[in-house]
Amino acid sequence: MEVGATYREDNSCAFGVWGPYFGEVTLQLYGKGSIAMVRDERGYWHASVGHLESGTNYRFRCDGRELPDPASHFQPEGVHGPSQVIDHLAYNWQDGDWRGCGLEEMVIYELHVGTFTDEGTFAAVEGRLNELWEAGFNAIELMPVAQFPGTRNWGYDGAYAYAVQNSYGGPEGLKHLIDACHVRGMAVLLDVVYNHFGPEGAYICDMGPYLTSKYNTPWGMAINFDDEYSDEVRNFFIQNALYWLRYYHIDGLRLDAVHAIYDSSARPFLLELAVKVGEYSRQSGRKRYLIAESDFNDVRLVRPEERGGMGLDAQWSDDFHHSLHALLTGERQGYYGGYGSIEHIAKAYKEGFVYSWVYSPVRKRHFGSSSAGEPGGHFIVCAQNHDQVGNRMKGERLSSLVNFEAAKLAAAAVILSPYIPLVFMGEEYGEDNPFLYFVDHSDNALIEAVRRGRRQEFAGFGWGDDVPDPQSRETFQKSKLEWGKRFLPKHAAVASMYKELISLRRRIKALRNLDKAGMDVAIQGGALVVRRWRDKSGAMLVLNFKQDMAKLRTTDGQNWIKVFDSASEQWLGPGEAAGQRLAGSEFSVLGYNAVLYEMEIVNG
Repeated sequence: MEVGATYREDNSCAFGVWGPYFGEVTLQLYGKGSIAMVRDERGYWHASVGHLESGTNYRFRCDGRELPDPASHFQPEGVHGPSQVIDHLAYNWQDGDWRGCGLEEMVIYELHVGTFTDEGTFAAVEGRLNELWEAGFNAIELMPVAQFPGTRNWGYDGAYAYAVQNSYGGPEGLKHLIDACHVRGMAVLLDVVYNHFGPEGAYICDMGPYLTSKYNTPWGMAINFDDEYSDEVRNFFIQNALYWLRYYHIDGLRLDAVHAIYDSSARPFLLELAVKVGEYSRQSGRKRYLIAESDFNDVRLVRPEERGGMGLDAQWSDDFHHSLHALLTGERQGYYGGYGSIEHIAKAYKEGFVYSWVYSPVRKRHFGSSSAGEPGGHFIVCAQNHDQVGNRMKGERLSSLVNFEAAKLAAAAVILSPYIPLVFMGEEYGEDNPFLYFVDHSDNALIEAVRRGRRQEFAGFGWGDDVPDPQSRETFQKSKLEWGKRFLPKHAAVASMYKELISLRRRIKALRNLDKAGMDVAIQGGALVVRRWRDKSGAMLVLNFKQDMAKLRTTDGQNWIKVFDSASEQWLGPGEAAGQRLAGSEFSVLGYNAVLYEMEIVNG
């Protein structure tokens, strides 16, 4: 059952809205009068209009109250204004030759449209695509673009799951950006929020039982995925996923915080979503991906249905990030309390999850499941992302928390990992501007509640109480990237290093292999040593997270040549350039240093 305004080739438009409690619903077409809608047995109201102009504004009058369309495709005047009819068939796509990009091949660049450029628009993002492509990124992940209040927001306060943010450039702007990516050979992933509605403008909650009091969430009542009337709520979100794939040619969806999707049904929503997206992939002839963010360390998310799983394609690995971050920064407050040893990062490399039904001192219980048997392509790892930067009180990036050599080490640890790497915008040239939390609400009580919530959130971290004002435009402005920094010596060196790391990941067959069977992980001399093989290709990555030099020994009988050193003078470090062969079985690696060796093939 399609919801919203579906524009057809003959210029007619079908309207559908779910409102099971209403006794009367009429379609209010601005400047064109009203039409009584007809209710079906499941509580959907329908109306069809012939020869309607695209761009017509409308609302629904529900038992005397005028409300926007909860499945609005565009809100030209913001969350409180009318909805608008969009003719998606009118866009002239240029990506007919695009066949997609395999998930395991992706190097993902996460960006926030509003702070990625000074302009904060889709068009401005498009203007930077060549630089991202030349750096080696073949996929961008957009933080949520569903319509939110005002003009500045992370996107997780979206009130209209189908409507593209008006201040970013609306539907046309997003399509043009995606088209431009595909023409260049870049995939586009979109962050979507199916676990809550934003606190301002979410009139959808007035339309029907989209929420249930069965569960408590950080945002209040939970979205209704398993209570009475949940079939129609599930339909709303499944149709939303298919909408992004069909009308916007999106290559995959990142599902925000699926641990906050409460669903105890025998056939969970996530499984149903994966089945429907799988069907669409087969029908369209191109694989589309579902990637979960989850706090549960539950490997069932990425296992197929026949193995008792949900059938999602990948999930973010917080354990990898937390292990890396705590080890480099020494932070142990909050959720970093359960991490910080080299054994943690070694397990993250070897298995994926660190907490695999072992005791968590922070959660004070056993936690997680083993991911040792799952291929690396099921996990996405990072040294930074919007949450781990922006949910710090001051929004500090890793480059502001550790020294230069440690920051370069973190980059190599991620890009050369046996998982899918994700880089947060600006990280690839060492951006040191913060990424702060910002909003643009219109209700004073809500604004104060957000401020109070941020202060309470940081109480357990010991960071003080000088919290930047989320509502302030200055907070938003401080979070913008400064692209001119890329030409300064230190930032240029970082940018060049990232480009080299990505190139090595693609060139060396052993690094492209995300099958853990071809990998050995060990701790030697206080450093992490990761050996990987594929056919005749071999690679040995040494990561020294200590300040002191690590002394190591290799006894595998192979000939190794150094192809990368994060401490090289080339990257403004104190070490040697690449090209040297290991002389004998003993060797050393500088402190806070990543060194990659490639196996030298002798006599073919």
